[in-house]
Amino acid sequence: MADGYQEWVGLWPYAVLMVVVASWALYHFLAPASWRDWAGAGLTQAFIIALYAEMYGFPLTIYVLTGLLGIEIPLVHYSGHLWATLLGYGRVGTVAEMMLGYAFVMAGVVLIAKGWARVHFAGGHLVQDGVYSVVRHPQYTGIFLAVLGQLVHWPTIPTLALAPFIVWLYVRLARREEARLVEKFGEAYRDYRRRVPMFLPRWREVAAGVELR
Repeated sequence: MADGYQEWVGLWPYAVLMVVVASWALYHFLAPASWRDWAGAGLTQAFIIALYAEMYGFPLTIYVLTGLLGIEIPLVHYSGHLWATLLGYGRVGTVAEMMLGYAFVMAGVVLIAKGWARVHFAGGHLVQDGVYSVVRHPQYTGIFLAVLGQLVHWPTIPTLALAPFIVWLYVRLARREEARLVEKFGEAYRDYRRRVPMFLPRWREVAAGVELR
């Protein structure tokens, strides 16, 4: 037990590095402007801090599960892959869990970056092509996918608790943004809103090869 604890605590520099890198990307690509934007970004950053603090620092979730629920989980870094650990799938399950989780995370990061690029170079015009032809809020969909991927890869009690609030906050934020866009673009945005879903794409269009560049 002591050796496992020392292994975990010794990874704190990685926790700090990952929090800094992920937080920079979050604020760079989402570029919060209003206090509501800052609230969403701040909550997502809390998710990031909680995730990496447990992944490389203090194993709070494993302490809770072993202490309060009496579930036998070794206090080693490997046990943070809770789905594989609790279901008894071993190393093979861990690899599958990581691959699935990172697939969601990478898809989310791509959506966030592509959504940012489209808006950044649009010059204030209504963007309806690329990723915006698939969903109206690709950056927020990207956040949801990245959060889901991390919950698959490395679930913890704090991140599981924060995830629903992140979704709720960004849904509210998206609705407020759309109200402003209707005021700015009028019928053009109403027509766009009728044609393109909010967060979840119509998979037939994606499968048919919608242009996402």
